[in-house]
Amino acid sequence: MNQRLFSVLTFAFVVSAGASLLLYRLIASRVTANAKQPTTQVIVAARNLELGTLLRESDLKMGDWSGPLPTGALLRKEDVVGRGVMAAIYDGEPIIESRLAPKGAGAGLAATIPAGMRAVAVRVNEVVGVAGFVVPGMRVDVLIAGNPPGAQSNVTGTVSKTLLQNIEVLSAGQNFQKDAEGKPVQVQVVNLLVTPEQAEILSLASNETRIQLVLRNPLDTQTAKTTGVAMSTLFSGTKPPELAAPKPRRITSKVQLPPPPMVEPPKPAPPVTVEVINGAKRVDAKFPAGSEVR
Repeated sequence: MNQRLFSVLTFAFVVSAGASLLLYRLIASRVTANAKQPTTQVIVAARNLELGTLLRESDLKMGDWSGPLPTGALLRKEDVVGRGVMAAIYDGEPIIESRLAPKGAGAGLAATIPAGMRAVAVRVNEVVGVAGFVVPGMRVDVLIAGNPPGAQSNVTGTVSKTLLQNIEVLSAGQNFQKDAEGKPVQVQVVNLLVTPEQAEILSLASNETRIQLVLRNPLDTQTAKTTGVAMSTLFSGTKPPELAAPKPRRITSKVQLPPPPMVEPPKPAPPVTVEVINGAKRVDAKFPAGSEVR
């Protein structure tokens, strides 16, 4: 073999062996560092836990967790057992405080209601429930239709108006677990998640008007500005005539005025004296002021 070729092959072998040794030591050092990294015992789910599940000891197990702990991770089973699940937890996932209902709140639908919110039941049918597609997790608008109180109803007729927007459906019938496929479910009652003020509005509207639920995209969170529509506009295509504003009432009150000031009558002007000479006689004649002397 050529001596030069042999030298090149030998040099290449030495370089590759050195590179392999260096790479081996680098990987071994990282594996050793990861092996020596401390782990923490945390509580993880022993199976998939659905929304509303009441946690028992058989649903939990201890697992090793390396690295920083998730925010709110629980480390003791006594802090978890007996609490309801507010969001789905998957097998092997750490149990986090924010996904559990408060202690003593139990499980089921009530445990899924956030603090400060309310669940209001609305009676629906196939039309109101959007053909069964109003299922847990969906977002809807609430429309009402009825006759406004007062004289306005005689002019406009039935009026339809958007009452509430972007309301979350908490449950459909007795089912409060979200369906990933969004299959339609025919139910008679749905529960909407609203604030206390919205609960008052919805309760009055459900008793005094006809309610219609309108399905919307969950990603669409913008509030649409609508003015409503009246029966008169469906046939005329124009806005309903506005009612004349009531005339303001004239409020009269007796005001005691001060007495007029005393005005002294003008003093009469002094008479005008004219000396009349008639021959040798001189006579003084007096005439009232302002009279003409001819």
